[in-house]
Amino acid sequence: MSGVSYGSAGKVWIVGAGPGDPELLTLKAATLVGMADIIFHDALVNIRILAMARPDTQLVNVGKRGGQPSTSQVSIHTRMIHAARQGMRVVRLKGGDPFIFGRGGEECIALWTAGIDYEVVPGITSGSAAAAAVGVPLTYRTISQSVLFVTGHAAPGDPPIDWAHLAKAADTLVIYMGLAQTTEIQGGLIAGGRHPDTPVLAVHWVTLPQQRHVCTRLNRFADVIHEANLGSPTIIIVGESVRLSQRLSLEENIHSEDFQRTKTRNITEVFSV
Repeated sequence: MSGVSYGSAGKVWIVGAGPGDPELLTLKAATLVGMADIIFHDALVNIRILAMARPDTQLVNVGKRGGQPSTSQVSIHTRMIHAARQGMRVVRLKGGDPFIFGRGGEECIALWTAGIDYEVVPGITSGSAAAAAVGVPLTYRTISQSVLFVTGHAAPGDPPIDWAHLAKAADTLVIYMGLAQTTEIQGGLIAGGRHPDTPVLAVHWVTLPQQRHVCTRLNRFADVIHEANLGSPTIIIVGESVRLSQRLSLEENIHSEDFQRTKTRNITEVFSV
């Protein structure tokens, strides 16, 4: 499905728009946005990225936000297929990476079933962007040799997420869409064997000017997130590598009485491993 020129009509490109900052958009994604006849975009795609489109490009918001009216997935499939069959160059512009909690796989299957030519263009996922933005190396020798990206809530009709089972599934956990489940996440991870003092960091509006983040310990995680009044979208990172943010972050707005009080001791422990 690759190798088709940008000028081809009747095709869909499923494109990752990255975590928010327009400068983190790939060159290929920017080119596709600029040539599209119609763009079906997520609600969180930066308006500065949409501004890269031609003046005559149709911009269609098909975003989904928790607890708010949103476009059904079936409707998105139907509209993309219809536009492609009209001979249009269609860009499905998704926040982050299409294949990481972006329903890109579902859309590819729908297009394949309908016989529509398509191509997937990866983007920077918000999980790795959040870690980089606040100085948390997701992998670090002797501290984090494995990383697990996990959704914070189950799909309707599915069993609840077994946080106790996931507690030690990887050294570092990166949790998407978990704000509504902080109490369950905290209790489940501790019940599954994560130490209550495990550091946790939550990042809101990753890579954007309004970015905020808070640090705490696992046993205070739910309360601290509530007190900080963080909203969606927020990425949550759990693991010992979070301690490195105190050394590696270039920002000064790390908020946590727990971390500020133990900063020197924790960093010394980390680098003496």
